[in-house]
Amino acid sequence: MRSVPSRFWQTAVLVFSIGLILLAISGYLNPIINSALNPVVSAQSWLSTRYLAIYEFLTVPRDIASLRARNAQLENENASLQTQIVQLQQQLRQAEVLYALLDFRRAQPQNEYIAAAVIGVDPSPFLHYIIIDQGSDDGIRHGMPVVTEMGLVGRISAVTAQAATVQLITDPSSIVNARLQTEDVDVQLTGSLTGDVTIELVPQDIILEPGELILTSGLGGSYPADIVIGQIVSVRKRENDLFQSASIQPAVDFSTLQAVLIITNFHPVDIAPLQPTTIP
Repeated sequence: MRSVPSRFWQTAVLVFSIGLILLAISGYLNPIINSALNPVVSAQSWLSTRYLAIYEFLTVPRDIASLRARNAQLENENASLQTQIVQLQQQLRQAEVLYALLDFRRAQPQNEYIAAAVIGVDPSPFLHYIIIDQGSDDGIRHGMPVVTEMGLVGRISAVTAQAATVQLITDPSSIVNARLQTEDVDVQLTGSLTGDVTIELVPQDIILEPGELILTSGLGGSYPADIVIGQIVSVRKRENDLFQSASIQPAVDFSTLQAVLIITNFHPVDIAPLQPTTIP
C-alpha cells in the first residue's frame, strides 16, 4: 500500500486552513466559536470577580487608614489657612487704621502728633480709661489731648516711661468745654458711669437739634479748639426748667479703638488756682 505523499497533506492542511479562515470571515463559524468560548469567558469572569473581591477585602482597610490620615492632614491645613486668614484680616484692619491716622495727621499740619497703639482697657465698669504703648520716654506728658481721625478721645491722665493711661471723654469725671457748631454758645460736655455723654445747662432760648455737631471750644485750656466731639442724638427740654440738656453720640467708637494720636505741641493750662474759691 502506497503512502500518501507529505506534500498532499501539506496542501490539504493549507486548503483546510484557508477554508476555515474564509468561513470565519464570512461569519459562518460564529455560532461554533461562541459556543466554544462561552465556558472560557464565564470562567474568566468568575475568577476576575473573586480576585477583585479578595483584593478589595485585603486593601480597603489600608485605604481607609490612608484616607483618614489624608483627611486629618487636610483638616490641619484648613485650620492653618483659617488662622492665616484671621491674621491677615487683623493686619488689614490695623493697616487701615494707621493709614486713616496718617491721612488725618497730614490734613492737620498745625499739630504735632505721636501715634500709639491701645494695649489695655481699665477693667473697672465705673471708670473709662485706656492704656497706650507710648510714655515719657517718647515725649508723652500729662494732660496732652488724644484724638483719632474721627474726633476727640480724651487726654493723658498718667504716664510711665513706656506707657500711659488716657481718660476718655465718657469717664464720669471727664469735663470738656465745647461749643455748638451752628450756635454761638459754649457748653460743658460730661461723661457718666454708664459711658453716656451729655451737654448740660444749655439756655432754653438755644435751639438744639438732633444731628447738631459738637466741637471743642478751647476754653479752660485743656483741649485745642475745633476738635470734633460728636453730635446731638436727643434733646431733653421742659418748659418750666431754666436749662435744657442733650445726649451726645461721640464721633469715636471707643469699643473698637486700636490706635490713637497724641497732640504733643499743645500745652494744657491748669487754671484751677485761678478759679474763685468759696469762703465757708
